[in-house]
Amino acid sequence: MKKILFLTGTRADYGKIKSLMRKVDNSPNLELYIFVTGMHMLSTYGSTWKELDKDGFQNKYHFVNQQQNSKMDMALSNTILGLSNYVHELKPDLIVVHGDRLEALGGAIVGAFNNIKVAHIEGGEVSGTIDESIRHSITKLSHIHFVSNDEAKKRIIQLGEREESIFVIGSPDIDVMLSNDLPSIEQVKERYEISFDQFSVLMYHPVTTQVNMLQRNVQQLIDALIESDGNYVVIYPNNDEGSNIILNEYQRLNNNTRFKLFPSMRFEYFLTLLKHCDFIIGNSSAGIREAGVYGVPSIDIGTRQLGRYDTTKNQTITPVEESKESILKAIFKQDGLRVFSNEFGDGNSDDKFLAILEEGKIWDIDVQKRFIDYYYTGDKAYV
Repeated sequence: MKKILFLTGTRADYGKIKSLMRKVDNSPNLELYIFVTGMHMLSTYGSTWKELDKDGFQNKYHFVNQQQNSKMDMALSNTILGLSNYVHELKPDLIVVHGDRLEALGGAIVGAFNNIKVAHIEGGEVSGTIDESIRHSITKLSHIHFVSNDEAKKRIIQLGEREESIFVIGSPDIDVMLSNDLPSIEQVKERYEISFDQFSVLMYHPVTTQVNMLQRNVQQLIDALIESDGNYVVIYPNNDEGSNIILNEYQRLNNNTRFKLFPSMRFEYFLTLLKHCDFIIGNSSAGIREAGVYGVPSIDIGTRQLGRYDTTKNQTITPVEESKESILKAIFKQDGLRVFSNEFGDGNSDDKFLAILEEGKIWDIDVQKRFIDYYYTGDKAYV
């Protein structure tokens, strides 16, 4: 029986990897363990660790690695310390991390230093901030790579990883997006007491490399949204440095009936909300990936997702600079046209993930890594 340890630090990564966790949990050959940390443990963001309890997962270990608006380096060091102590007791066969958050980097570091195989979900993707550097660092520390598409695979090969260690399974959140198990929009509105007939979604996060500009940028954004005279469902930013600046600016919306603010929202409910909104605005990856799958127009503000929309086929994205005039122009330009785009799988990544784990070949992958040099002829890579 192989022990598979998943690490989750946010409402977002949990929603994306939950289907994979469920497959492992139901397998007679694998045993699921979960290290729960990060924003999950903060009451400001809704104490979302409770969602794992509601979903019935067992073998969970809760660890507080940060306070609100903690410095990333302190949260990373705390994650490494807490996870290191835990894996010395558990002795997992595989640590599974997702994306580009600091908790995932901590998981990859702990695995690499303890000769425990690390599997990275959704490596090889680009964004445009420190997140991209973190994602590629996780790739270099990981032994097994589960990627969303062939473009991501090529980037991981460029990083010197063995092609035999890279598996294209699609994006796990597409499994949830295309499932028949999502709540209806009526259920979502009832649960979260949303009375709007028409609305848009705001998700805006700090850009940690531009914190000195954040106060001005978020002020411009809120000025534009108030002046637009539309209805908005607002979801709190992540807990990166500068989140307090955004939350303080959001206080201007507290008594405005055209805005409904939420610290967090269950992933399935958020997807239904996204599917039925007029557009999504902000700088979340949801405006690049999930919005494209549903054909929802997206107004992408600033540089946080710069690399992502440069490489995506999503035609519904309107990039704008962080000024009130540019944002208002983009809002009033929206015509409701929906162009569907899915570059990230067919909704069965969980089945592919489980098959690879149970097939057994990955357990023969050596934890001792070496850089693989490639040269290219056209699109073809050669060792």
